[in-house]
Amino acid sequence: MEKTPQFFRNGPGPFARLFVFALLSFALIAEDTRFNYFPQLRQTIGVLIHPLQKIAYFPVVVYDQLEAFIASFYLLEENAKLRQLYWDRREQLLKLEALEAENFHLRRLLGAAQEIQANSKTTTVLAEILSSPRDPFNHKITINKGSFHGIQLGQAVIDDQGIIGQVTRLYPWSSEVTLLTDKDHSVPVQVVRNGLRSIVSGSGKNNELELRYLSINTDIQRGDLLVTSGIGGIYPPGIPVAIVEKIEQDPAGDFALIISMPVAGVERNRQVLVLSLVQSELNESSEVPAIEPGEN
Repeated sequence: MEKTPQFFRNGPGPFARLFVFALLSFALIAEDTRFNYFPQLRQTIGVLIHPLQKIAYFPVVVYDQLEAFIASFYLLEENAKLRQLYWDRREQLLKLEALEAENFHLRRLLGAAQEIQANSKTTTVLAEILSSPRDPFNHKITINKGSFHGIQLGQAVIDDQGIIGQVTRLYPWSSEVTLLTDKDHSVPVQVVRNGLRSIVSGSGKNNELELRYLSINTDIQRGDLLVTSGIGGIYPPGIPVAIVEKIEQDPAGDFALIISMPVAGVERNRQVLVLSLVQSELNESSEVPAIEPGEN
């Protein structure tokens, strides 16, 4: 009679297995403690299987590097976008700062125009500087208002600080303004401190004016403010012109050398005011232009 084959054979029991493995563990512990053979064996086995470990970890390393490359690509793209956004915002900020400065200057021009109109019979026209001199020997600027806008030869030009110059050449939609520093330009002034009247003239140098033909014992001091006297009818009285900077008195000469610095300047702002006296005041005053119109 044939026996049915056994597919599952019963091995040692659980307690027997536990006893065997516990005995093996104690033997390994005793070996590591007494003889120290297995650490060397483990190192040898580790050296032998190291290439296999490298091969096994190779797909993981490639995946990590590919992920880092893709992440760096996105970081570079994001960095480029952020840099472009920064420069766009920077440009907008600079424009905003420029607009704020221009707005502040326009408010001061408006205040100056209102003050001048309140103190004298003067009308004002707002103009913008189209070109300024790059040549240090050229002391003329061009503004965007001309005869079409009611500008006339000889009219004074100011900014929010004081006198800049005078219209000396006229075109339909633009005008040429000769600056105070031009060597052929003169303005009647007086000293605020003591009311002394004189004429300040351009020296042909940037930021330098001269008070000529004053005796060496004239009562004038460094820091004195010079304003327009109103004589001649071109410039309304009381507008700041310059501040005395240097006084040189030569005992051997008859006159003192007095250098002053203009309070206004075309290098700081783009907007200016063109002044003109109303007809009634022009008829009351004798008009003596500070510079001949069209003279270069």
